[in-house]
Amino acid sequence: MQKPLKILVVRFSSIGDIVLTSPVVRILKNQLNAEVHFITKKVYKCLIEHNPNIDKIYSIDTDIKEVVSELKNENYDWIIDLHNNIRSSQLKRIRVKSRSYKKLNFQKFLLTNFGINRMPKTHTVDRFLDTISHLGVKNDGKGLDFFLSKKDEVDISVKDYICFAIGGNHFTKILPTTKIIEICKKINKTIVLIGGEDDYNRAEEIENEVGRKVINLCGKYSINQSAHIMKHAKYLITHDTGFMHIAAAFQMKIYSVFGGTHPDLGFTPYLPNPENKIIQVENLSCRPCHRYGKSKCPEGHFNCMNLIDTDLFIE
Repeated sequence: MQKPLKILVVRFSSIGDIVLTSPVVRILKNQLNAEVHFITKKVYKCLIEHNPNIDKIYSIDTDIKEVVSELKNENYDWIIDLHNNIRSSQLKRIRVKSRSYKKLNFQKFLLTNFGINRMPKTHTVDRFLDTISHLGVKNDGKGLDFFLSKKDEVDISVKDYICFAIGGNHFTKILPTTKIIEICKKINKTIVLIGGEDDYNRAEEIENEVGRKVINLCGKYSINQSAHIMKHAKYLITHDTGFMHIAAAFQMKIYSVFGGTHPDLGFTPYLPNPENKIIQVENLSCRPCHRYGKSKCPEGHFNCMNLIDTDLFIE
């Protein structure tokens, strides 16, 4: 009987990208009965530590050197590099066969700098799966996974609420606070704000302005606990962030707001709930300004967010 393959999957960051790798590890486990190991940054280990399709997790602070000797001793059959950057290229010193995800950097450069769209109509997940196609596996069509444990369960003693993930890694991915306040005032339900510690003060401003129907939980719970709270919401309003992809794993209804980034970059909710909405300002020539987002609007007007129609959030 042939020994199962031993495979190391590589993705160091960030929340959404790591969630998008979940079909890869599931398919490697279910279709090949592979022994699947995963390497990521320590801060993101929580996103995958309850995934039954992953047999072992390596985590680093910043440098592959922290674990390279251990990785060499694993005698992997394959390294599947779903990050494909300078850090992940250091894994070549292990001298194992590898395949790397095609990032399409040139196509993204054309789109964000010249408005020339040569991006394939292919989701990032499907490009991740292309990286393992040589192993004879197929997309199982089951979408994303996100696993929680009992310790992640949170009772916020609120019923019939929606979640609003108000944060984002970059300024141009985030609605202005005045816009969020306007949206919240138009929604006739309890609104639970989720996000990190950096979002707390802005959430306080929103809560104070809108009133009692808004509950600020930003910075009060872990990523996984916030995901549990979100999972039990009626639906999620979110920017182009990791919570959007976690919600897609839960097959939630999602209102996804795209500002300086764009769905054509390949990061929309995967296999979406049919009730989902993509909310964006159409036909704005300066979009997308960057594949990740920027610290300020390059044009100075921030029309990609300032011109968002808040009536689109009303059911």
